Amino acid sequence: MLPVDQIAWYEDGQAQHARWRSESGAPPPRRVVVAADDMRADDAYHLACEGTALLWRGDFQNARQLLNAMARRIDRPRRRRPRKAEPSQVQAFHLHRLASAQRARALAMLLMPFDPGHVIPLRRAPDVQAACIEVYGPDDRPYVTPLRELLGLIGAHEWRVKGVPIPALDGDRIHPHYGVFSPVRGEYVDLVAEVPLPSAKVAFDIGTGTGVLAAVLARRGIERIVATDHDPRALACARENLKRLDVAGQVEVVHTDLFPEGRAGLIVCNPPWVPAKPSSPMEHAIYDPRSRMLRGFLDGLADHLEPDGEGWLILSDLAEHLGLRTRDDLCAMFSSAGLQVTGKHDTKPTHRRAYDPDDPLHTARAAETTSLWRLQH
Repeated sequence: MLPVDQIAWYEDGQAQHARWRSESGAPPPRRVVVAADDMRADDAYHLACEGTALLWRGDFQNARQLLNAMARRIDRPRRRRPRKAEPSQVQAFHLHRLASAQRARALAMLLMPFDPGHVIPLRRAPDVQAACIEVYGPDDRPYVTPLRELLGLIGAHEWRVKGVPIPALDGDRIHPHYGVFSPVRGEYVDLVAEVPLPSAKVAFDIGTGTGVLAAVLARRGIERIVATDHDPRALACARENLKRLDVAGQVEVVHTDLFPEGRAGLIVCNPPWVPAKPSSPMEHAIYDPRSRMLRGFLDGLADHLEPDGEGWLILSDLAEHLGLRTRDDLCAMFSSAGLQVTGKHDTKPTHRRAYDPDDPLHTARAAETTSLWRLQH
């Protein structure tokens, strides 16, 4: 019996096996066939939907084209059975997540072989060593990974090199690392840059991620900021960005789940906005099971605020429009934590999905508002 991190297949009449890598946490597929440039997209699509993986031995660029062709087959409109009633927003959300998970599983069935040193032994394969080292570290052993995940690593490396311009930082860039939520939705960053500060002495940034909010607070003149996170990738990312932005002297990056020791006149938190279970480690920045981080922040806020200090909760109301949480639920969390709302600043999202009528969650996204709640004990 193979170890859980091994994948096995038959090739040229011989049993083969290799290490399995999946940053999404997917288990190695049980059925694997070898595929090359003569593989038809329809056949690849049907094999993937049945749970059979394809270990690629052909041209790398042809594999990318095949993956795109499989995605088109998955995404094409299907004849729907008549419904007695349109699904509710919460039903639409769960159906959308189910369809997304099924799509991801099928597309993850096209596999890439790697030789030692993160080398892809295929024709026209790109040099992906730098992208792989950033995520995996050096590696002198062969392995197999889904092509879809590899393309994610390549894209993340490009974002890390290029960076994301942040208007609130006068156009300076934040460089996100793989697995760390990128601040591409700048409306919440602008709120932190514009709302009047209750104190310029000490601030905490809870769940700092890339460090973007800590950098904004530092640029606004706060003398000392403690930025926390529990994810080692986020901690490394934040330290790198803060150093690049020349504010590392004002910001201490601390490895902890939520709050650091002590109190602050301002405590900022931008938790995941949707109370649902992540389907992979990459979704932890989006989904907050049972509002764990939100509740943890609110329940601990009073014990870490200085007298007359403020907690700033940055939260979208998308969950309310999806039927996953009500405004009364949120206000009850404030009340049970002994907090009072002293102000609320709203902005509308500007991302593409908010204006896409073909998005399955368009109704909820179109109504979404992002708010900065000012809370005091």
